[in-house]
Amino acid sequence: MNQILKNNSTDNNKEQNHDYKIKLSTKKVWKTQLIISIIAITFFIGVFTFYKYNEYKKEKLATNLKNSYEIYQLYAPLEKNNEAVKTENGVIGRIEIPKINVYYPIFASLSEELLKVAPCKFYGKMPNEEKGNLCIAGHNYDNDKLFSKIFLLNINDEINILDSNGDKYVYKVFEKYEVKSDDLSPLYDYDNNEYQLTLVTCNNITKNRKIVKAKILEKQ
Repeated sequence: MNQILKNNSTDNNKEQNHDYKIKLSTKKVWKTQLIISIIAITFFIGVFTFYKYNEYKKEKLATNLKNSYEIYQLYAPLEKNNEAVKTENGVIGRIEIPKINVYYPIFASLSEELLKVAPCKFYGKMPNEEKGNLCIAGHNYDNDKLFSKIFLLNINDEINILDSNGDKYVYKVFEKYEVKSDDLSPLYDYDNNEYQLTLVTCNNITKNRKIVKAKILEKQ
């Protein structure tokens, strides 16, 4: 009888130890998962904050460039001098599309770094220089920055281009479409006797290029 009771007691102790080990193991697993979750959340918050901070810096730089450009126009000599503005931060004018809240300076040349800040001219000349096709590229960040929303423009919507003299040229949209990323035809598809404008940005889903074309309506 004593042997049976002893065996039962031993078995109970083993079960209790086993249960305790299971609980301890479960507790360790939960603790480990909690630590991993906290680290992951902290990491993603850090990445998101860094991304937003970079966006803020780019937007602030674009605003500063626009303000500098406007101040230059205000205090520039009465005689009009394009070259002076061209060399000032590489800004040659400004693009305004009120419908989609686009107000940015235009860089005279195109590079990946400049595109992160503001739209860039990559083909053609400003309307105060000669007729032809002025092509401007801008990034699509799939938000409300730069050229992310240009495909919301409809036929007959207006786009304003301001040159280095402060003159405003009003363009009216007449066409929008997409082309393959290596298709350069939108650059050369224009009438030499007209003032045309071509806006280009990326479609981040299809990897194509979104194209918006406009013709000059009037000079103000």
